Amino acid sequence: MNQEDVDKIIAEAVAESKAESKKRWHKGKGKSSQVETARKVLNWTFMLGFVVAIIIYFALPDQRILFFSVGFGAVALKLVEFYLRFMF
Repeated sequence: MNQEDVDKIIAEAVAESKAESKKRWHKGKGKSSQVETARKVLNWTFMLGFVVAIIIYFALPDQRILFFSVGFGAVALKLVEFYLRFMF
């Protein structure tokens, strides 16, 4: 076995290793578009709910129940999005 054969074997092993690690780290790229769309909608709805909750907190300080309802509703949406991210 000469030096060229050894270099070729090493190059193939490195390429195979890179491909394997890329699959391992980027396994979430093959998700269905429906789940991704649902996640985006839930994430934007969460952000909107969070902003509305902050506005209610400062604009209507006597409406604590409304603030907590909107805030916890936004957190519930984020939990659903979090579940979709890791389960599908």
